This record gives sequence, C-alpha cells and structure tokens, in this order.
Amino acid sequence: MSGTDPAPQRSGPEGEESVGEESQVLRCVDLVAGYLPDVDILTGCTVHVGQGERVGIIGPNGAGKSTLIKAMFGLVPVRRGRVLLRGEDITSRPAHRLVAAGLGYVPQNNNIFPSLTVRENLEMGLYLRPKDFSDRQAAVSEIFPLLAQRGAQRASSLSGGERQVVAMGRALMTDPSVIFLDEPSAGLSPMMQDTVFEAVTRINRAGVSILMVEQNARQCLDISDRAYVLDQGRNAYTGTGAELARDPKVIELYLGTLARTDG
Repeated sequence: MSGTDPAPQRSGPEGEESVGEESQVLRCVDLVAGYLPDVDILTGCTVHVGQGERVGIIGPNGAGKSTLIKAMFGLVPVRRGRVLLRGEDITSRPAHRLVAAGLGYVPQNNNIFPSLTVRENLEMGLYLRPKDFSDRQAAVSEIFPLLAQRGAQRASSLSGGERQVVAMGRALMTDPSVIFLDEPSAGLSPMMQDTVFEAVTRINRAGVSILMVEQNARQCLDISDRAYVLDQGRNAYTGTGAELARDPKVIELYLGTLARTDG
C-alpha cells in the first residue's frame, strides 16, 4: 500500500464498482434478505469474489455472515438486490440449479451423512451424475487423499476435522468454480482447525474460488486474499486479509485483544 492510500476502507457499492467486473466470478449487489417477513438481516450488502480468490467474511455474532452466503445460495429469501454469477443474474434460483451452474456449499451443521461411509458420502454429492463418479472421485482424492484412504470407513467414526474434509470433498464432486464455506472451523480443537484451514487452501490451489464465513477471524484473515467485515447486515470494512488484520480500528471493534499479538 502507498502512503496516500491507506486501507482498509469503509465499504460500499461504490468501492465494489471500481473492481473490474470481468474478473468477478461471483457478485452480490445491495442485497437485502431475511428469514421472516419484514425482518431484514442483510440491509444492503455488496461483495464480490474474483477468479481464484479466497474471500473471507468476518464480523460479530448476528451481523448476517451466514445469512449472506445462504441468500446467495438461494436458501434465504432475497427482497432486494442481485446475485450475479459471471454476469448472469442468479438471484433466488433454487439451490439445485445453482449447483448445476457451478456453485458448491458446505453448511456449518449436518453437512455429512454419518451413517454412510466416506465413499457413499461422495456418491451423494454426485447422485444425479453417477457415470461421472469415478473421474470426480479421483480428482477430489488428489486434493484430499484421506477420502480414498478412508473410503470404506463410516463417517461417524471420523474426527471433527476429518468430517469437514468429507463435507468439502462431497461439495467438490460437482466440480464447482466457487464454493461457499459456512463456519468450517466451528466447534473444532485448534489442531483440527489447522487441518480445516489447510483443506481450504488445498481447494483453492485446485482452482476453486472460495467465499468463507468464519468466527475464527484471525485465521480467516491469514488465509484470505481479501476479506469483508460485516456489521448489522452490511459491509463495514473491506481490504486484503493482511490489511484488515493489522488495522487498529478493525482490531478494536471486531477482532478483540487476541488479535493484537504479533504474527
């Protein structure tokens, strides 16, 4: 950053417009959405994901982080605004059509079938295209060898971090170009959190763009190319992960005292 252009900046649609739209794989503009009639959780949120980017979403509890990706994935009613995939309006399309268009989604809870084996979980990720299973299983197992090594193991016997890898692997079976991750490290030990964040990096290195919501703000910013801070349903700050992680105001308001340590 130059001395005349400090970051992060308070965010808004104007700032998003300055980014070349041709490089944006996924974008939402002025999104207003909520679960109940007349109760808006998102109050005008604008974010974008570029080709090959890892984009993090952090913020306080109740800020609308998970609601954002659910609304973009057609799981929460959108009242105003648009969601664009490579320039095409996909606002409020049903989730199965978004999967066919190249989006993947890993929810925070109930994201695997514990009574099924690892292989059967992967099969469920591609149940409409069974003829493609072998090819996709091979491709996904290159990213996560665990999935081939533990294929016959029941998912219920896996550790929390391993279960998250299975959930991510199943979402990758459809060969998405963008994947949504909702709190992938939630409820995991620090060691298992490291496993999950390494898995996120592997997915991205395979060419998949990522939009990730995370409560573990420090690690989220550490692996994010760019990130947004949401507050009260809209963008409060945006910048690179490194810029947000060291910005005094973001630390004071959103990251807390733990973020003040060096590193």
